Amino acid sequence: MTRIERAPRSARAPKAMTPGGTTAGSKPKTKTKTPKAKDGRMSLGAHLVELRKRLFLAALGVVVGMILGWIASDWVLNALRVPIEQLAAEQGRVASLNFTDISSAFDLRLQIAFTVGVVISSPFWLYQIWAFLMPGLKRKEKQYAVGFVLSAVPLFLLGCVAGWLVMPHMVVLLTGFAPQDTTALISARTYYDFVLKLVLAIGIAFVLPVFLVLLNFAGVLSAKAILKSWRIAILAITLFTAIATPAADVMSMFLLAIPMVLLYFGAAGIAFLNDRRRAKRAIDLDAELAV
Repeated sequence: MTRIERAPRSARAPKAMTPGGTTAGSKPKTKTKTPKAKDGRMSLGAHLVELRKRLFLAALGVVVGMILGWIASDWVLNALRVPIEQLAAEQGRVASLNFTDISSAFDLRLQIAFTVGVVISSPFWLYQIWAFLMPGLKRKEKQYAVGFVLSAVPLFLLGCVAGWLVMPHMVVLLTGFAPQDTTALISARTYYDFVLKLVLAIGIAFVLPVFLVLLNFAGVLSAKAILKSWRIAILAITLFTAIATPAADVMSMFLLAIPMVLLYFGAAGIAFLNDRRRAKRAIDLDAELAV
């Protein structure tokens, strides 16, 4: 029998190459792409995955802030006790911060840690919200959102500082309605809730002019309407500051009312400039159409 020898591999005929650069009979390599809708937008499932990711990161930031808040809870409690010590010295009565339940001290520290954690981590979780909403916003909407955040956050913090400065006067005033020969046994949790609500209320009051500007930019409220209601605005600000400050401390009332009035008229001024710019643009557009 004759033995058939195979030709060496180098001597074999080369395989035919396709125009795409692949050999005949082999499967072309394809790149995997993230599935998107026909118009190029993310699908609902992709949005939900992104939302879950952003919520997880925001919650993680709050947890880290809570750990720092727990460490700072001793300082916060000492700062909260200062008005009560001032109350005892001025009114000559026994005043103390009391924990009525077994777990009330732990609950209060946990509440302080959560509040401080939310405040400390606010830049991080606000960024997570912004990162989730930004792809769906138009250019003008992004400008409005950035302007709102950059103006509202500092004003809110400034209002919280003002509320913290006013808070000791409020404690002395409200406890002063009790009879002279009585003891002020203040529940720690009730006292903390009162301080938190007071500080947040004044902080939000400082942000209200920003909402006026936002409504003006949205075309809902004009500068003329804002200025037309200046008497009602000043009356509301005066009543609010009179309630938030002691009746005998007129200086604190004016120190709280003057910035709020200035912010109100500042919002009216910005709205006036925006209305004038909008009217000029409408005139230019009419002139172009007329040509």
